[in-house]
Amino acid sequence: MTIFQKIIDREIPADIVYEDDHTLAFRDISPKAPTHVLVIPKKAVAGVSSLEETDEHLAGKLLLSAAEVARRLDLHDYRLVVNNGAGAGQTVFHLHIHILGGRPLGWPPG
Repeated sequence: MTIFQKIIDREIPADIVYEDDHTLAFRDISPKAPTHVLVIPKKAVAGVSSLEETDEHLAGKLLLSAAEVARRLDLHDYRLVVNNGAGAGQTVFHLHIHILGGRPLGWPPG
């Protein structure tokens, strides 16, 4: 069980900013921008590469939830980041989208 599943199950606290039947969004405990929120599916999926055809609705819902969180937080310019695998920086193996905003974000990131 991941730390994110424990947040979903309310076994550990989190600063939750959005929730619906399929997704949960909460502030990152180690923010990399003034606004740094994680959006996760309530279904345990390890990462993007673990999504299956039957998860099509869930994958779309995850993006729609991220857009709704950004609207609610009054973010107009923001970055969405999804890391897949340890080599890409994923440290919690439960699919999640980072919403980063509140400051200019250059490219490439660094």
